[in-house]
Amino acid sequence: MDFSTINYFAVLAAALSTFVLGGLWYSPLLFGKSWMRVNSFTEADLQTFSKARMFGWSFLFSLVMALNLAMFLADPTTNVTWGMAAGGLAGLGWVAMAVAIIGVFENRPWQYIAINGGYMTVAFVIMGAIIGAWR
Repeated sequence: MDFSTINYFAVLAAALSTFVLGGLWYSPLLFGKSWMRVNSFTEADLQTFSKARMFGWSFLFSLVMALNLAMFLADPTTNVTWGMAAGGLAGLGWVAMAVAIIGVFENRPWQYIAINGGYMTVAFVIMGAIIGAWR
């Protein structure tokens, strides 16, 4: 693998994009209230969560995901269209299905699987678009 074909600024931007999307996805505007309900969280529960732990680990994990996707998209002919397609395939075919398997074994509602799997699928499409476009 030739690591010189990876744009590390694109990887960083792709990782950060998951925070922008997550902020919107899990807000009351979209799926925040449903996500809280299927997890039996209250507003008080959310206040007890360690923000440093959540955001620190989430950024590290997002960086690993973005770098991994960039390695798959390292071919010089990769463009935004292929980046989005590959991101969608990875997001839906791998990540969302892994969320679904775990959700089924944890006896989670389908809404839990759809919210979290949907977020990861859209996140991977956006990451793929950024990595594919920013060659």
